[in-house]
Amino acid sequence: MPDEHVPVLYQEVLEYLRPEPGRLYIDGTVGAGGHTAGLLQASAPDGRLLAFDRDPAAIAFSKRQLAEFDNRVVFVQASYSEMADTAPHYGFEQVDGILLDLGLSSRQLEAAERGFSFMQDGPLDMRFDTSSGRSAADLVNTLPEAALADIFWQYGEVRQSRKFARAIVHQRPLQTTGQLADLILQASGGRRGRIHPATQLFQALRIAVNDELGMLEGGLKAAVKLLKPGGRLAVISFHSLEDRLVKNFIRDQSRDCICPPEQPFCTCDVEPTLKAVVRKVVRPSEKEVAENPRSRSAKMRIAQRVIGN
Repeated sequence: MPDEHVPVLYQEVLEYLRPEPGRLYIDGTVGAGGHTAGLLQASAPDGRLLAFDRDPAAIAFSKRQLAEFDNRVVFVQASYSEMADTAPHYGFEQVDGILLDLGLSSRQLEAAERGFSFMQDGPLDMRFDTSSGRSAADLVNTLPEAALADIFWQYGEVRQSRKFARAIVHQRPLQTTGQLADLILQASGGRRGRIHPATQLFQALRIAVNDELGMLEGGLKAAVKLLKPGGRLAVISFHSLEDRLVKNFIRDQSRDCICPPEQPFCTCDVEPTLKAVVRKVVRPSEKEVAENPRSRSAKMRIAQRVIGN
């Protein structure tokens, strides 16, 4: 396996995406290449895969890790939200399976220079693609207090969002993860329990920096366009906002009527494009959580493309 540990829900991904020889697949978030390797192994000898990632470091690493599959995998440094326009250029007009793993890899979290974690002091960056976009430092040091508080509440459900935003505005400029984490710890009155008070705030900043919910919405729409009838989509999320977005999208795409309930007969001519493969989310087993505690918040939803629009 080409990562430090087996990827989250690895066996479940293979079970529900059902990779087979001669089929086409997309991994929208290749990361360290763990899931990708499993899909390529299971679809040998001639299954092909298109691997996306916004992070150039992830692309470079996974290329090395997946060198043995060189003739069956194509790498693209781009957001999976762009895959409907990009995939056909590589011969992936209609595919049999798409995977979106929305979690950060261990390599990203442990790289101090990326600024994703307050566990190591580093520049306050958090961008998946460090060559473009605004960094977390840009947001923290330039946004008005109200805008910062909105980010912390909307994307992290941070209870003291206004208090933390006020403390940041009074203390800025802040340039490192350590400076921000220390400020939040001080503003919160000290650490209580196992969870650092800056945990949700850092998560909210990362989501805002990378427009992760916007990218997810675009990626889900792209998946509907790319999947063949019978093709499957698997999405692994680690945040309630992400999971809710995926759940609602699959529900909405499964409807065969959007007419008002009081209307006596249907006139909308809506056809469903997806159906849920399993009604409830798929979660890691107790064994997996014990072996990899970071998997504990993972939730996977699976949908299948149906004949429709």
